[in-house]
Amino acid sequence: MTSKPAIYLDYNATAPIRPEAREAVLRAFDLAGNPSSVHAFGRAARDVVETARKQVGELVGVVAGSVTFVSGGTEANALAIESAVASGVKRLVVSAIEHDAVVETAAASGASVAVLPVDAHGVADLSKLADLLAGEGRTLVCLMLANNETGVIQPVAEASAIVRAADGLLHVDAVQAAGKIAIDFSALGADTLALSAHKIGGPQGVGALVAGTRANVVRRQHGGGQERGRRAGTENVAGISGFGAAASAALRDLPLAADQGIWRDALAQRVKDAGGVVLGEGPEGGLGRLPQTLCLAADGFASQVQVMNLDLAGVMVSAGSACSSGKVKASRVVEAMHRPELAPFALRVSGGWASTEQDWIVCGDAWLAAWKRIGARRREVA
Repeated sequence: MTSKPAIYLDYNATAPIRPEAREAVLRAFDLAGNPSSVHAFGRAARDVVETARKQVGELVGVVAGSVTFVSGGTEANALAIESAVASGVKRLVVSAIEHDAVVETAAASGASVAVLPVDAHGVADLSKLADLLAGEGRTLVCLMLANNETGVIQPVAEASAIVRAADGLLHVDAVQAAGKIAIDFSALGADTLALSAHKIGGPQGVGALVAGTRANVVRRQHGGGQERGRRAGTENVAGISGFGAAASAALRDLPLAADQGIWRDALAQRVKDAGGVVLGEGPEGGLGRLPQTLCLAADGFASQVQVMNLDLAGVMVSAGSACSSGKVKASRVVEAMHRPELAPFALRVSGGWASTEQDWIVCGDAWLAAWKRIGARRREVA
């Protein structure tokens, strides 16, 4: 008897590597040179790095020189925040739904930290931003482009206008948004922006910080002068090459991302028809959500129980951010959305470049079957 193939709908945790990225990584493994060496082998490695830098820049609409390669999204966020503090920023404003990579770095930065709340739709409450920016000294505002749990897209460009009016700086964690919606760094008005390769189908362990002209990137580790003095250490040539290939493929495939929204919405309707709740659907006329992200909850159906039931059915999803999904705890994002009663029951379903409509249908079948079983048991106990 053959087993059913596993269905992977946890792209917001990590995306399967794209064929283009895999091939680029393997080709780079054949290069013997250090990209800092001036001989022919070194120049060949340098060409690979610079080609990838251009490809990653094109994904967000910047020139190659704006891109600094790092080890991933976490380091990119840390480099942005710590550079700002090292350059004289004394205060940070961090949205209530930021990833732990931002929250923890801000808490450890030595600067004072204020929290920008979100509304019940998971959208940053910009009516509070100007007051939070008031005070002595320059402030760095951290506002992600799209939330990793709900997919809710944030009003970054509108926030930028408020931040610039107060002579502040704006850092944008675009790790989840890249490759799912079009990104124009200049139109966002960001000063720095974080990216990660493995979220768009590239290899794990490589990311980038994009910096505008107002940002001063101060290196966090010392050594050689790699990455124009912004990050010491020999570049991860293979990983960077895969990142560049994934960025080009993601940019090419952006028009296909909308299909995921149709399939996501069909599953969302099935959940609501069964008595569940969909989180982050947003206000009428809002910026919406990433097309491939669904956050749902059902009272009494614990997040981890949902994950385990779907896992047994061959469907891979998660209970929230992958950096904390191994811990049984309520969703901090859902709590920030003023729905603490649903926080222990939140589930994230996220598709991507290789997902199909059938994947979403099977996920819905498995979730509904598990929900019915849970309901039957509760009725028996009652």
